[in-house]
Amino acid sequence: MAYKTIVEDNIDILVAGAGLGGTGAAFEARYWGKDKKIVIAEKANIDRSGAVAQGLYAINCYMGTRFGENNPEDHVRYARIDLMGMVREDLLFDMARHVDSAVHQFEEWGMPVMRNPKTGAYLREGRWQIMIHGESYKPLVAEAAKKSADKVYNRICVTHLLMDDGKENRVAGAVGFNVRTGDYHVFKSKAVVVGAGGASNIFKPRSVGEGAGRVWYAPWSSGSAYGLMIGAGAKMTQMENRIVLARFKDGYGPVGAYFLHLKTYTQNCDGEEYESKWFPALEKMVGKAYLDTEASHVSHRPIPTCLRNHAFIHEVNSGKGPIHMVTMEAFQDPHLEEIGWHNFLGMTVGQAVLWAATDVNPKYENPELTTSEPYVMGSHATGCGAWCSGPEDISPDEYFWGYNRMTTVEGLFGAGDAVGGTPHAFSSGSFTEGRLAAKAACAYIDDGKAEGIRVSQEQIDRRREEIYKPMEHYKVYRNEIVAGSVNPNYINPRQGLDRLQKLMDEYAGGVTVSYMTNEKLLHIGLKKMKTLEEDLEKVAAENIHELLRAWELKHRHLASEAVIHHTLFREETRWPGYYYRGDHMKVDDENWHVLTVSRRDPQTGEYTMEKAPLYHLVGDIEDKALAELKATEGK
Repeated sequence: MAYKTIVEDNIDILVAGAGLGGTGAAFEARYWGKDKKIVIAEKANIDRSGAVAQGLYAINCYMGTRFGENNPEDHVRYARIDLMGMVREDLLFDMARHVDSAVHQFEEWGMPVMRNPKTGAYLREGRWQIMIHGESYKPLVAEAAKKSADKVYNRICVTHLLMDDGKENRVAGAVGFNVRTGDYHVFKSKAVVVGAGGASNIFKPRSVGEGAGRVWYAPWSSGSAYGLMIGAGAKMTQMENRIVLARFKDGYGPVGAYFLHLKTYTQNCDGEEYESKWFPALEKMVGKAYLDTEASHVSHRPIPTCLRNHAFIHEVNSGKGPIHMVTMEAFQDPHLEEIGWHNFLGMTVGQAVLWAATDVNPKYENPELTTSEPYVMGSHATGCGAWCSGPEDISPDEYFWGYNRMTTVEGLFGAGDAVGGTPHAFSSGSFTEGRLAAKAACAYIDDGKAEGIRVSQEQIDRRREEIYKPMEHYKVYRNEIVAGSVNPNYINPRQGLDRLQKLMDEYAGGVTVSYMTNEKLLHIGLKKMKTLEEDLEKVAAENIHELLRAWELKHRHLASEAVIHHTLFREETRWPGYYYRGDHMKVDDENWHVLTVSRRDPQTGEYTMEKAPLYHLVGDIEDKALAELKATEGK
């Protein structure tokens, strides 16, 4: 094959993926590693890559401690409630105590942040969100990373992590290929920070045909954060904790600004409020502690998002759909109408275009909402990702093994989607995690932990052969097509993705089964995943672009397999509204108030599953306040 091999050697810190997590890592690595060689490898272009590529209308994670608004402890409690208790409180607290400084830096770099004209504080959309004019959010942050790194390699699809041939379970860099030229890239590095994306498009999306690609999370997020780390043998956690979003129908436009800032609300097809009628039965399913409207009143404690989804899903299934967002009232105010449109034009242009194309004017017609297909990504409001060490000062022994945000593979660190147990980090929290990971990676190197790394030529050659195998396979068998794109000797990436999405949808709890699964379905799903894995050994790529799609599919497959194993392992319905175990339809705190941890053996592909202790490190003020209130009422 004519593609060049390009070797980048003697790297101190390789940043794989340059979204908000990766840019934060590069920026901070330069501060702590003045003389260190920092290299970024990004699948797209750093200026417009990652989940923030189109821009954002709000920064969703900001404490506002200097304005006396929230403390890090408050954010831990909020995330813990929303995730039905299942969070890594040490990692969350660590991110929350540093995130405000990252936001202040964004503003210093030129980010237009809206301010309250009376107080001078940032203008709030909700308790945790501040409003920005963020169309150019990503280019602005990327500039800081580009100035910090020694080299930025754009258009590099990183396919595998390199492992140290001299010491077991130690990372030694990564390999991949240029998605434009096809060149083979080898990065030899003392430490690696994975800031790649989570997994969209692993479940069959609601938008198909001409709408394919119109999904909620970034369509180019192919589970690489998980595929890379699972393939290297890193332990993963909470991979069953997928997320389902309530969004504007077909355009997937976000609803947060509408609910929180425009004060809109939802109703069923008869114009009725519907959520509360589902709560009595739901309380029996999850327990009063997770659905306590009294506690919500006492401490502004939100009802978990998944439980609101549960009400939405059941209302539609009972024949009372569609669910509408009532915009007609708010949009009579010209200022609120302008904000409503700006919210999409600043980050989800497709929703505004769709409304215009289908003659939906939210001033005169209440638009439809829907629930999305599931997504698996750890930086938004989900807990999936790698099992990482926490910070030394607050982490229990089971949560700490030397360096903050280091996975169970030595020298391999995570940020953003890659880190498990840290939901509600969003863009600013991902950037902050990148900073924390890079600081720890610098300490790891300075402590001499990366000395003596060896990468054999055999490993480099083996990975090269593996990466380009789909193109070689196509060249050998391309003349044996029997009809259309049907070939008895291979599948193409599109065919493989269709199979994966159908499999995950029907067996792991997707939209067409109303998010329902059970033990029998999951076992069938694993069997079919194994068959698909065998067929992926014969995936064919006609060109470099299809080679990219083939490796995205392989990463999605690894992530999906982990999702099924975790969903099978946790024998309860922990998050009604995200998915249901039909054979275990209740929250089971007696047996499952724990975190789930998995490891896939890189040699055999076999999974081992275990429970990890769940520590509540931050005292629950809400429950204390509620107890005091009830005691007073009793008197």
